[in-house]
Amino acid sequence: MNDFGVQELRNTEPDVVVVGAGQAGLSSAYHLHRAGLVPGEDFVVLDHAPRPGGAWQFRWPSLTYGRVHGMHSLPGMELTGADPARPSSEVIGGYFRAYEEAFGLAVLRPVDVRAVREGEGGRLRVETSAGVLAPRALINATGTWDRPFWPRYPGWEEFGGRQLHTAGYPGPEAFRGARVIVVGGGTSAVQHLLEVSAVAAATTWVTRRPPVFREGPFGEEQGRAAVALVDERVRRGLPPQSVVSVTGLPLNEAVRAGLASGVLDRRPMFERITPSGARWADGSVVEADVILWATGFRAAVDHLAPLRLREPGGGIRLAGTRAARDERVHLVGYGPSASTVGANRAGGAAVREIRRLLAREPVPAG
Repeated sequence: MNDFGVQELRNTEPDVVVVGAGQAGLSSAYHLHRAGLVPGEDFVVLDHAPRPGGAWQFRWPSLTYGRVHGMHSLPGMELTGADPARPSSEVIGGYFRAYEEAFGLAVLRPVDVRAVREGEGGRLRVETSAGVLAPRALINATGTWDRPFWPRYPGWEEFGGRQLHTAGYPGPEAFRGARVIVVGGGTSAVQHLLEVSAVAAATTWVTRRPPVFREGPFGEEQGRAAVALVDERVRRGLPPQSVVSVTGLPLNEAVRAGLASGVLDRRPMFERITPSGARWADGSVVEADVILWATGFRAAVDHLAPLRLREPGGGIRLAGTRAARDERVHLVGYGPSASTVGANRAGGAAVREIRRLLAREPVPAG
């Protein structure tokens, strides 16, 4: 064991390093293992979270498994018999733990990846809190949870109440009797509003654009079209949008009730934040005790900065899952694969390309 409480690295020159052990990382590790690579020797999985579960372990308690939208099982092992009334953090955290054990993936945690640089002999240099690794290829599966997006508006520092982000949402009871402004046009914003409105003194919903509600089933054809929109941005080297952002909001029974009651009456973005709430361009004001920012997340890829993978547009351009500027680096769970089913498929695609790379003769060091 080292000072960080993780098992010592058995091999500092594995063929592949996988960064992240959420859906994308575990899917990639499964496909590496299935391809004949040995966990802990031929490939190493690093995770900075304290326990299995990926970002799911940090979800708020009131998000039960029955309310989770679009969760797909990991490859090779179905998630069955889960109690829909249990918190999703417990259900999916337990499932991920069982998955790691079933396939012997030997995830090292908690390990922080600080930087990925050019190494020697054609290898990468992965600098971590557990030591330095020198793989021939890297699968980045870090997701977005660690980079909540907080848009800055005039008066931000003046607000006398609380400001929270979805990443720190504690559940509805924390808002009992409060006047709450919820900012954001996605699924999380709607879920927060429907919960908080049941206990808050008042809620106000604010979005930059009018929300789009989707009626009817969301089938395979619609899914492909949504993924294609995200993929087109990534291919142009622009920062990816989430798949959810282009699918619209599903009109389920709870949402219909929220629309009927007025809870989901949306206002446009305010002009500035005041010490006691927010003010709009027309002079109207809303008093608030809390501003809850359900404004999404950005890709957690800062540790890749030394490799200079970003395009002028601000994103990392991909060819499939491979970074266009470095064939050794694959991003799974980024852009068009940022969904549970997308991450499963992308993990397999990344491993197929990495196997071809590994089949080449390595460049001698020095």
